[in-house]
Amino acid sequence: MVKKYETPMLDVLEEGPWPSFISGIRRLANEHPKEMIQEMTHSLLGQLEHSYETRKGYWKGGTVSVFGYGGGIIPRFSEVGDAFPASREFHTLRVQPPAGNYYSSSMLRQLADSWEKFGSGLVTFHGQTGNIMFIGTNTENTQHFFDEINEYGWDLGGAGPCVRTAMSCIGAARCEQSCANEHKIHRLLVNNFLDDMHRPALPYKFKFKVSGCPNDCQNAIERSDFAVIGTWRDDMGVDQNEVKAYIEKKGRKYIIDNVVNRCPSQALSLNDDDTLDVDNRNCVRCMHCLNVMPKALSPGNDHGITLLIGGKRTLKIGDLMGTVILPFMKLETEEDYERLVEIAEETIDFFAENALEHERTGEMIERIGLVNFLEGIGIEVDPNMISNPRESSYIRMDEWDTEAEKWNQRQAEKAAS
Repeated sequence: MVKKYETPMLDVLEEGPWPSFISGIRRLANEHPKEMIQEMTHSLLGQLEHSYETRKGYWKGGTVSVFGYGGGIIPRFSEVGDAFPASREFHTLRVQPPAGNYYSSSMLRQLADSWEKFGSGLVTFHGQTGNIMFIGTNTENTQHFFDEINEYGWDLGGAGPCVRTAMSCIGAARCEQSCANEHKIHRLLVNNFLDDMHRPALPYKFKFKVSGCPNDCQNAIERSDFAVIGTWRDDMGVDQNEVKAYIEKKGRKYIIDNVVNRCPSQALSLNDDDTLDVDNRNCVRCMHCLNVMPKALSPGNDHGITLLIGGKRTLKIGDLMGTVILPFMKLETEEDYERLVEIAEETIDFFAENALEHERTGEMIERIGLVNFLEGIGIEVDPNMISNPRESSYIRMDEWDTEAEKWNQRQAEKAAS
Protein backbone atom coordinates (compact mmCIF):
# COMPACT_ATOMS: atom_id res chain seq x y z
CA MET A 1 0.00 0.00 0.00
CA VAL A 2 1.50 3.34 -1.08
CA LYS A 3 1.67 5.82 1.79
CA LYS A 4 0.22 9.26 1.03
CA TYR A 5 0.73 12.48 2.97
CA GLU A 6 -1.46 15.47 3.67
CA THR A 7 -0.12 18.50 1.77
CA PRO A 8 -2.34 21.56 2.45
CA MET A 9 0.43 24.08 1.75
CA LEU A 10 1.39 22.44 -1.55
CA ASP A 11 -2.29 22.38 -2.55
CA VAL A 12 -2.26 26.20 -2.54
CA LEU A 13 0.50 26.17 -5.18
CA GLU A 14 -1.89 24.47 -7.60
CA GLU A 15 -4.45 27.27 -7.38
CA GLY A 16 -4.67 30.02 -9.99
CA PRO A 17 -4.33 29.98 -13.78
CA TRP A 18 -0.65 29.07 -14.11
CA PRO A 19 0.91 25.60 -14.38
CA SER A 20 2.43 24.25 -11.16
CA PHE A 21 5.35 21.86 -10.71
CA ILE A 22 3.35 20.34 -7.85
CA SER A 23 0.65 19.24 -10.30
CA GLY A 24 3.24 17.42 -12.39
CA ILE A 25 4.70 15.56 -9.41
CA ARG A 26 1.24 14.74 -8.06
CA ARG A 27 0.12 13.39 -11.43
CA LEU A 28 3.15 11.10 -11.47
CA ALA A 29 2.43 10.01 -7.89
CA ASN A 30 -1.26 9.26 -8.48
CA GLU A 31 -1.37 7.96 -12.03
CA HIS A 32 1.89 6.13 -12.73
CA PRO A 33 1.39 2.34 -12.91
CA LYS A 34 4.69 1.51 -11.16
CA GLU A 35 4.42 1.33 -7.37
CA MET A 36 8.06 2.34 -6.75
CA ILE A 37 7.53 5.64 -8.59
CA GLN A 38 4.28 6.29 -6.70
CA GLU A 39 6.05 5.73 -3.37
CA MET A 40 9.04 7.93 -4.22
CA THR A 41 6.97 10.87 -5.48
CA HIS A 42 4.40 10.75 -2.65
CA SER A 43 7.30 10.68 -0.18
CA LEU A 44 8.90 13.62 -2.00
CA LEU A 45 5.66 15.62 -1.71
CA GLY A 46 5.46 14.80 1.99
CA GLN A 47 9.01 15.98 2.63
CA LEU A 48 8.44 19.15 0.59
CA GLU A 49 5.30 19.91 2.64
CA HIS A 50 7.35 19.39 5.83
CA SER A 51 10.02 21.81 4.52
CA TYR A 52 7.34 24.44 3.84
CA GLU A 53 5.93 23.99 7.33
CA THR A 54 9.30 24.29 9.08
CA ARG A 55 10.87 26.70 6.55
CA LYS A 56 13.94 24.52 6.39
CA GLY A 57 15.57 22.31 3.76
CA TYR A 58 16.43 18.73 4.67
CA TRP A 59 18.63 17.58 1.79
CA LYS A 60 22.30 17.03 2.46
CA GLY A 61 25.09 16.06 0.12
CA GLY A 62 27.56 13.21 0.21
CA THR A 63 29.48 11.12 -2.27
CA VAL A 64 27.79 9.09 -4.99
CA SER A 65 29.46 8.13 -8.24
CA VAL A 66 29.60 5.42 -10.87
CA PHE A 67 32.66 3.32 -11.64
CA GLY A 68 35.39 5.34 -13.35
CA TYR A 69 33.68 8.73 -12.89
CA GLY A 70 34.10 11.44 -10.28
CA GLY A 71 31.34 13.80 -11.41
CA GLY A 72 27.97 13.91 -13.09
CA ILE A 73 25.86 12.94 -10.07
CA ILE A 74 24.38 15.28 -7.45
CA PRO A 75 23.94 13.33 -4.19
CA ARG A 76 20.77 14.03 -2.20
CA PHE A 77 20.33 12.31 1.18
CA SER A 78 17.33 13.22 3.34
CA GLU A 79 17.80 14.26 6.97
CA VAL A 80 14.18 13.26 7.62
CA GLY A 81 14.43 9.89 5.89
CA ASP A 82 12.76 8.06 8.80
CA ALA A 83 9.58 10.10 8.32
CA PHE A 84 9.70 9.89 4.52
CA PRO A 85 11.52 6.64 3.78
CA ALA A 86 10.82 6.31 0.04
CA SER A 87 12.71 9.55 -0.66
CA ARG A 88 15.54 8.87 1.81
CA GLU A 89 17.92 8.90 -1.18
CA PHE A 90 16.95 11.11 -4.12
CA HIS A 91 20.06 11.56 -6.25
CA THR A 92 20.14 13.49 -9.55
CA LEU A 93 22.07 12.32 -12.61
CA ARG A 94 23.23 14.85 -15.18
CA VAL A 95 23.26 13.41 -18.69
CA GLN A 96 24.79 15.21 -21.68
CA PRO A 97 22.32 16.19 -24.39
CA PRO A 98 23.20 16.08 -28.10
CA ALA A 99 24.65 19.24 -29.64
CA GLY A 100 21.87 21.72 -30.38
CA ASN A 101 19.47 19.60 -28.29
CA TYR A 102 18.44 17.49 -31.30
CA TYR A 103 16.56 14.37 -30.28
CA SER A 104 14.56 11.70 -32.04
CA SER A 105 11.36 10.42 -30.42
CA SER A 106 12.94 6.97 -30.11
CA MET A 107 15.86 8.45 -28.14
CA LEU A 108 13.47 10.12 -25.69
CA ARG A 109 11.35 6.98 -25.24
CA GLN A 110 14.49 4.93 -24.62
CA LEU A 111 15.70 7.33 -21.92
CA ALA A 112 12.25 7.53 -20.32
CA ASP A 113 11.92 3.73 -20.21
CA SER A 114 15.31 3.40 -18.49
CA TRP A 115 14.46 6.10 -15.96
CA GLU A 116 11.11 4.55 -15.09
CA LYS A 117 12.97 1.30 -14.48
CA PHE A 118 15.56 2.76 -12.11
CA GLY A 119 14.33 6.19 -10.98
CA SER A 120 11.42 8.37 -9.91
CA GLY A 121 10.26 9.32 -13.40
CA LEU A 122 11.00 13.02 -12.79
CA VAL A 123 13.04 14.58 -15.63
CA THR A 124 14.05 18.17 -16.45
CA PHE A 125 14.77 19.20 -20.05
CA HIS A 126 17.11 21.00 -19.50
CA GLY A 127 18.73 22.33 -16.35
CA GLN A 128 20.63 25.63 -16.24
CA THR A 129 23.74 23.59 -16.94
CA GLY A 130 22.25 22.29 -20.19
CA ASN A 131 22.09 18.70 -18.94
CA ILE A 132 19.12 16.39 -19.01
CA MET A 133 18.39 16.17 -15.30
CA PHE A 134 17.15 12.78 -14.10
CA ILE A 135 15.89 13.59 -10.62
CA GLY A 136 15.43 11.00 -7.92
CA THR A 137 17.04 7.59 -7.54
CA ASN A 138 18.87 5.63 -4.84
CA THR A 139 22.58 4.88 -4.72
CA GLU A 140 22.28 1.33 -6.05
CA ASN A 141 20.13 2.26 -9.05
CA THR A 142 22.46 5.13 -9.96
CA GLN A 143 24.98 2.64 -11.33
CA HIS A 144 22.31 0.48 -13.00
CA PHE A 145 20.76 3.48 -14.80
CA PHE A 146 24.12 4.76 -15.98
CA ASP A 147 25.20 1.34 -17.24
CA GLU A 148 22.02 0.98 -19.28
CA ILE A 149 22.01 4.41 -20.93
CA ASN A 150 25.77 4.29 -21.50
CA GLU A 151 25.29 0.99 -23.34
CA TYR A 152 23.13 2.72 -25.94
CA GLY A 153 25.26 5.86 -26.24
CA TRP A 154 24.61 8.43 -23.49
CA ASP A 155 27.18 9.87 -21.10
CA LEU A 156 27.13 11.75 -17.81
CA GLY A 157 27.73 15.49 -17.79
CA GLY A 158 29.75 17.57 -15.38
CA ALA A 159 29.13 18.25 -11.68
CA GLY A 160 31.50 19.82 -9.19
CA PRO A 161 34.75 21.74 -9.89
CA CYS A 162 35.18 20.53 -13.45
CA VAL A 163 34.46 21.31 -17.09
CA ARG A 164 30.68 21.39 -17.31
CA THR A 165 28.35 20.15 -20.01
CA ALA A 166 28.60 22.35 -23.10
CA MET A 167 25.61 23.93 -24.83
CA SER A 168 25.01 25.07 -28.41
CA CYS A 169 22.06 26.70 -30.15
CA ILE A 170 19.87 24.98 -32.71
CA GLY A 171 22.09 26.39 -35.44
CA ALA A 172 22.04 26.51 -39.20
CA ALA A 173 19.51 23.68 -39.54
CA ARG A 174 16.72 25.98 -38.30
CA CYS A 175 18.15 29.51 -38.19
CA GLU A 176 19.03 31.75 -41.13
CA GLN A 177 21.24 33.96 -38.95
CA SER A 178 23.83 31.24 -38.27
CA CYS A 179 27.43 32.23 -39.01
CA ALA A 180 29.30 29.20 -37.65
CA ASN A 181 29.19 25.41 -37.45
CA GLU A 182 27.92 25.45 -33.88
CA HIS A 183 27.59 21.72 -33.44
CA LYS A 184 31.06 20.90 -34.74
CA ILE A 185 32.55 23.43 -32.32
CA HIS A 186 30.44 21.99 -29.50
CA ARG A 187 31.45 18.38 -30.15
CA LEU A 188 35.15 19.16 -30.62
CA LEU A 189 35.30 20.98 -27.28
CA VAL A 190 33.33 18.31 -25.41
CA ASN A 191 35.27 15.39 -26.88
CA ASN A 192 38.58 17.07 -26.07
CA PHE A 193 37.68 17.76 -22.44
CA LEU A 194 35.72 14.64 -21.46
CA ASP A 195 38.30 13.64 -18.87
CA ASP A 196 38.10 17.11 -17.24
CA MET A 197 34.31 16.78 -17.23
CA HIS A 198 34.13 13.36 -15.60
CA ARG A 199 36.94 13.78 -13.08
CA PRO A 200 36.72 17.11 -11.21
CA ALA A 201 40.19 18.62 -10.81
CA LEU A 202 39.73 22.38 -11.32
CA PRO A 203 39.48 25.24 -8.79
CA TYR A 204 35.82 25.63 -9.79
CA LYS A 205 33.48 24.99 -12.73
CA PHE A 206 34.27 25.96 -16.33
CA LYS A 207 31.55 26.26 -18.98
CA PHE A 208 31.56 26.22 -22.79
CA LYS A 209 28.62 27.67 -24.74
CA VAL A 210 28.30 28.18 -28.49
CA SER A 211 25.90 30.57 -30.24
CA GLY A 212 25.82 30.73 -34.02
CA CYS A 213 25.22 34.48 -34.29
CA PRO A 214 25.36 37.64 -32.13
CA ASN A 215 21.75 37.07 -31.02
CA ASP A 216 23.46 34.68 -28.58
CA CYS A 217 20.42 32.49 -27.92
CA GLN A 218 22.53 30.46 -25.47
CA ASN A 219 23.25 33.57 -23.36
CA ALA A 220 26.86 32.45 -23.67
CA ILE A 221 28.37 35.91 -23.13
CA GLU A 222 26.94 36.22 -19.62
CA ARG A 223 26.67 32.55 -18.66
CA SER A 224 29.88 30.85 -19.79
CA ASP A 225 33.59 31.02 -19.15
CA PHE A 226 34.34 30.30 -22.82
CA ALA A 227 31.76 31.83 -25.19
CA VAL A 228 32.02 31.19 -28.93
CA ILE A 229 29.78 33.55 -30.93
CA GLY A 230 29.32 33.32 -34.70
CA THR A 231 29.71 36.64 -36.56
CA TRP A 232 30.73 38.21 -39.87
CA ARG A 233 33.25 40.91 -40.84
CA ASP A 234 32.15 42.05 -44.30
CA ASP A 235 29.10 44.17 -45.19
CA MET A 236 25.65 43.20 -44.01
CA GLY A 237 23.47 41.71 -46.75
CA VAL A 238 20.68 44.08 -47.89
CA ASP A 239 17.86 43.13 -50.26
CA GLN A 240 16.48 46.53 -51.28
CA ASN A 241 13.37 45.01 -52.89
CA GLU A 242 12.47 43.35 -49.59
CA VAL A 243 13.14 46.64 -47.78
CA LYS A 244 10.63 48.37 -50.06
CA ALA A 245 8.11 45.54 -49.60
CA TYR A 246 8.46 45.86 -45.84
CA ILE A 247 7.96 49.64 -46.01
CA GLU A 248 4.91 49.16 -48.20
CA LYS A 249 3.45 46.76 -45.64
CA LYS A 250 4.39 48.62 -42.42
CA GLY A 251 4.94 52.24 -43.54
CA ARG A 252 7.96 54.55 -43.42
CA LYS A 253 7.21 55.77 -39.89
CA TYR A 254 7.25 52.23 -38.54
CA ILE A 255 10.62 51.51 -40.17
CA ILE A 256 12.12 54.77 -38.91
CA ASP A 257 10.77 54.32 -35.36
CA ASN A 258 11.41 50.59 -34.95
CA VAL A 259 14.50 49.94 -37.09
CA VAL A 260 16.49 53.06 -37.97
CA ASN A 261 16.10 54.95 -34.67
CA ARG A 262 16.75 51.84 -32.58
CA CYS A 263 20.19 51.22 -34.05
CA PRO A 264 22.55 51.76 -31.07
CA SER A 265 25.36 53.09 -33.27
CA GLN A 266 23.17 55.06 -35.72
CA ALA A 267 24.48 52.97 -38.58
CA LEU A 268 21.19 52.87 -40.53
CA SER A 269 19.55 55.53 -42.70
CA LEU A 270 16.40 55.39 -44.86
CA ASN A 271 16.61 57.20 -48.18
CA ASP A 272 13.84 59.08 -49.99
CA ASP A 273 13.56 56.28 -52.58
CA ASP A 274 12.82 53.74 -49.77
CA THR A 275 16.26 52.14 -49.89
CA LEU A 276 18.24 51.45 -46.73
CA ASP A 277 21.87 52.44 -46.28
CA VAL A 278 24.08 50.63 -43.74
CA ASP A 279 27.23 52.20 -42.29
CA ASN A 280 28.94 48.83 -41.88
CA ARG A 281 32.03 50.33 -40.25
CA ASN A 282 29.91 51.42 -37.30
CA CYS A 283 27.60 48.39 -37.14
CA VAL A 284 28.05 46.67 -33.75
CA ARG A 285 26.18 43.45 -34.67
CA CYS A 286 23.36 44.01 -32.17
CA MET A 287 21.11 42.03 -34.59
CA HIS A 288 17.99 44.15 -33.95
CA CYS A 289 17.48 45.22 -37.55
CA LEU A 290 18.13 41.69 -38.87
CA ASN A 291 15.57 40.27 -36.46
CA VAL A 292 12.90 42.83 -37.38
CA MET A 293 13.52 42.56 -41.16
CA PRO A 294 14.92 39.04 -41.69
CA LYS A 295 13.97 38.89 -45.38
CA ALA A 296 15.55 42.26 -46.13
CA LEU A 297 18.70 42.12 -43.98
CA SER A 298 21.07 39.21 -43.42
CA PRO A 299 24.57 38.51 -42.06
CA GLY A 300 27.49 39.07 -44.44
CA ASN A 301 29.28 36.26 -46.22
CA ASP A 302 32.68 36.44 -44.49
CA HIS A 303 31.79 34.26 -41.50
CA GLY A 304 33.84 33.50 -38.40
CA ILE A 305 33.60 33.61 -34.62
CA THR A 306 34.25 36.03 -31.77
CA LEU A 307 35.69 34.48 -28.62
CA LEU A 308 34.82 35.87 -25.19
CA ILE A 309 36.09 34.57 -21.86
CA GLY A 310 34.97 35.12 -18.27
CA GLY A 311 31.18 35.44 -18.21
CA LYS A 312 29.37 34.28 -15.05
CA ARG A 313 26.62 34.98 -12.55
CA THR A 314 27.19 36.48 -9.10
CA LEU A 315 29.73 34.65 -6.95
CA LYS A 316 32.67 36.30 -5.19
CA ILE A 317 32.08 39.48 -7.18
CA GLY A 318 29.04 40.62 -9.19
CA ASP A 319 27.85 39.39 -12.55
CA LEU A 320 30.44 39.56 -15.33
CA MET A 321 30.02 39.60 -19.10
CA GLY A 322 32.63 37.80 -21.18
CA THR A 323 35.70 39.76 -22.25
CA VAL A 324 36.60 39.72 -25.96
CA ILE A 325 39.76 37.68 -26.42
CA LEU A 326 39.60 37.18 -30.20
CA PRO A 327 37.54 39.80 -32.06
CA PHE A 328 37.37 37.63 -35.18
CA MET A 329 38.64 34.21 -36.13
CA LYS A 330 37.93 32.25 -39.31
CA LEU A 331 36.86 28.63 -38.91
CA GLU A 332 37.31 27.08 -42.34
CA THR A 333 40.05 24.48 -42.16
CA GLU A 334 40.69 21.72 -39.66
CA GLU A 335 43.72 23.72 -38.51
CA ASP A 336 41.38 26.59 -37.57
CA TYR A 337 39.27 24.29 -35.40
CA GLU A 338 42.39 22.79 -33.85
CA ARG A 339 43.56 26.30 -32.98
CA LEU A 340 40.26 27.00 -31.18
CA VAL A 341 40.59 23.82 -29.13
CA GLU A 342 44.21 24.72 -28.40
CA ILE A 343 43.12 28.11 -27.01
CA ALA A 344 40.58 26.31 -24.82
CA GLU A 345 43.32 23.99 -23.54
CA GLU A 346 45.63 26.92 -22.75
CA THR A 347 42.78 28.72 -20.96
CA ILE A 348 41.81 25.75 -18.79
CA ASP A 349 45.45 24.95 -17.96
CA PHE A 350 46.06 28.57 -16.94
CA PHE A 351 42.80 28.60 -14.93
CA ALA A 352 43.77 25.37 -13.15
CA GLU A 353 47.18 26.73 -12.17
CA ASN A 354 46.28 30.32 -11.25
CA ALA A 355 42.70 30.51 -9.99
CA LEU A 356 41.86 30.43 -6.30
CA GLU A 357 39.54 27.79 -4.92
CA HIS A 358 35.89 28.48 -5.78
CA GLU A 359 36.90 31.23 -8.22
CA ARG A 360 35.57 31.47 -11.77
CA THR A 361 37.69 32.41 -14.78
CA GLY A 362 36.25 35.94 -14.97
CA GLU A 363 37.07 36.57 -11.32
CA MET A 364 40.60 35.30 -11.85
CA ILE A 365 41.05 37.73 -14.76
CA GLU A 366 39.70 40.58 -12.62
CA ARG A 367 42.20 39.71 -9.90
CA ILE A 368 45.37 39.19 -11.97
CA GLY A 369 44.62 41.57 -14.86
CA LEU A 370 43.67 40.94 -18.48
CA VAL A 371 47.19 41.55 -19.83
CA ASN A 372 48.65 38.85 -17.58
CA PHE A 373 45.90 36.44 -18.61
CA LEU A 374 46.46 37.06 -22.33
CA GLU A 375 50.19 36.58 -21.88
CA GLY A 376 49.52 33.35 -19.98
CA ILE A 377 47.45 31.82 -22.79
CA GLY A 378 49.73 33.14 -25.54
CA ILE A 379 47.38 35.63 -27.22
CA GLU A 380 48.62 39.05 -28.25
CA VAL A 381 46.76 42.15 -27.15
CA ASP A 382 44.64 43.39 -30.06
CA PRO A 383 43.38 46.99 -30.32
CA ASN A 384 40.12 45.58 -31.71
CA MET A 385 39.42 44.20 -28.24
CA ILE A 386 38.43 47.78 -27.30
CA SER A 387 35.42 49.16 -29.15
CA ASN A 388 36.19 52.86 -28.59
CA PRO A 389 39.89 53.19 -27.67
CA ARG A 390 39.98 56.98 -27.99
CA GLU A 391 37.22 57.29 -25.39
CA SER A 392 38.67 54.78 -22.93
CA SER A 393 40.45 56.11 -19.86
CA TYR A 394 42.32 52.81 -19.57
CA ILE A 395 44.30 53.34 -22.80
CA ARG A 396 47.40 55.53 -23.01
CA MET A 397 47.23 57.65 -26.14
CA ASP A 398 50.64 59.34 -26.07
CA GLU A 399 52.31 56.51 -28.04
CA TRP A 400 49.21 55.16 -29.77
CA ASP A 401 50.37 55.80 -33.35
CA THR A 402 53.73 54.15 -32.75
CA GLU A 403 52.15 51.10 -31.11
CA ALA A 404 49.56 50.86 -33.91
CA GLU A 405 52.35 50.79 -36.50
CA LYS A 406 54.11 48.01 -34.58
CA TRP A 407 50.90 46.00 -34.40
CA ASN A 408 50.20 46.45 -38.12
CA GLN A 409 53.76 45.35 -38.91
CA ARG A 410 53.36 42.21 -36.80
CA GLN A 411 50.08 41.39 -38.53
CA ALA A 412 51.74 41.81 -41.95
CA GLU A 413 54.61 39.52 -40.93
CA LYS A 414 52.14 36.88 -39.74
CA ALA A 415 50.22 37.06 -43.01
CA ALA A 416 53.43 36.75 -45.02
CA SER A 417 54.54 33.68 -43.09
